[in-house]
Amino acid sequence: MPATIVQFVPGSESPMPFEPQSTRRPLLLALGGLAVAGLAACGERAAPAGEAAVGGPFRLVNQDGRAVDQTLLLGKWSVVFFGFTFCPDICPATLATLGQAMGLLGPRAKDVQVVFVSVDPERDTPAQLKTYLSSPAFPRNAVGLTGSPDQVAAAAKAYKAYYQKSGTGADYSVDHSAYAYLMNPKGRYDRLLAQNLTPEEIARQISDAMRRG
Repeated sequence: MPATIVQFVPGSESPMPFEPQSTRRPLLLALGGLAVAGLAACGERAAPAGEAAVGGPFRLVNQDGRAVDQTLLLGKWSVVFFGFTFCPDICPATLATLGQAMGLLGPRAKDVQVVFVSVDPERDTPAQLKTYLSSPAFPRNAVGLTGSPDQVAAAAKAYKAYYQKSGTGADYSVDHSAYAYLMNPKGRYDRLLAQNLTPEEIARQISDAMRRG
């Protein structure tokens, strides 16, 4: 089952599940108090009043089995994306696009890290994340994070990321939001990166953010 692609409704207070993509109905996600009308299409910076609404403390485990927290984001620009390794389409496509965007950044890529947070802690062990992120199409040195169901839920809540298990048995899927968050080197929210951006557009937006500091 493909993961959910989302847009946003300003002024809502909590995430909402959506119709499958095949219904061709609008796919909407409520994102806290962020004023993000039209944001999914352009990825532009949200109003300053909404910055504190995205991000916050978390405690997870990286692909090497080491415990990490929100200080992981300090010192580099971070592209934070919630997904899962068994995702058939959205996640590999997004990570491949981010990999191309990192290449377009050239030397500036050393100041950017991609952080992939699993929303499937039942299957996504540190070892599974490490194998998955080793794909040459994905960003080099991408950080994979997982944890207990409660830890993952807390991280997703801090980032206003939607996810929900779909189906039963070993072949279940997970519906999830399909955007990424650009966080600055202080670990603060800068902007959303929509799922449909090209590598060139992502590289431009990251470069713009880096110039603005």
